[in-house]
Amino acid sequence: MSAQKVVFGFGAHTGIDDGPELLRTAQQADRDGLDIFSLSDHPYIGGRLDAYASIGYILGGTRQIAGFANVSNLPTRPAPLLARAVTSLSVLSGGRIVLGLGAGGLWDRISDLGVPRLSPGDAVDAFEEAIVLIKKLSGGGPPVTYRGRFYQVNQIEPAPVPAPPVWTGSVGPKSLAATGRVADGWIPGHAADWRSDRYQQSRPVIDAAAAAVNRDPREIRTVFNLPGRITDRPLAATRDGAGRWIGGSPSQWVEELTGAVLEHQASGFILFSPSGSSQDIVSVGRWAHEIAPAVREAIIKENG
Repeated sequence: MSAQKVVFGFGAHTGIDDGPELLRTAQQADRDGLDIFSLSDHPYIGGRLDAYASIGYILGGTRQIAGFANVSNLPTRPAPLLARAVTSLSVLSGGRIVLGLGAGGLWDRISDLGVPRLSPGDAVDAFEEAIVLIKKLSGGGPPVTYRGRFYQVNQIEPAPVPAPPVWTGSVGPKSLAATGRVADGWIPGHAADWRSDRYQQSRPVIDAAAAAVNRDPREIRTVFNLPGRITDRPLAATRDGAGRWIGGSPSQWVEELTGAVLEHQASGFILFSPSGSSQDIVSVGRWAHEIAPAVREAIIKENG
């Protein structure tokens, strides 16, 4: 498996009223040594904080933790401007940014913002073009002229800093193949984990597409959005009748996540509240102190 560091983070839903608690939680996670926080990106919902304004604000109040939109609503954030946003955040934060990117879901709401509706196939083509263009507009070099089906730029100067890693929320076969060709990581959709049919059927599509363009598939992370409770006592069953992870005691989490890394090549876990609400600060603290270090230690021990 890849020698990439396994990352641990938490995810939050960013309601307007959640702002102060979100900042406190991110600052605690930063002190506690977590690697990353993620915020959802739904700009058509008036009661939500803007993802990128919030990420920038939180990065300004932390020292080590990275942030990303899980995942950026690409149709509402044109690629050239998104490239400027993430490279600027990278400079200001010392590289503490990941670009989460999706082709766009909820097209009824996206089109309500005045964004032209794309067919599913065109949305994926635009998504792959966007990743290519964002990388071209990063890392310095001569001005970029790009003539795609969906993006055209003329003599645009790249930012003199590298593009951040791109993690996608790809779901369908065409989008998964695009991830394999041009992205750096994958977040399985619908909070699917390493034991799910979705993961087992989807990851080979990414790997085959990567290999077809002479990329090492192991370089493409799989980072899991993982809802679940952290309980004081072990649960009789850590998965429900449909096989979905529901949580358990710290020792049950450690056993499951260690196996996910060693047996299924997981390279990151983003803890979400099982209720769909904002993640509570107590659970984030337990995640950081009782689970993440123990998983890392178990991996080191197993790998000798």
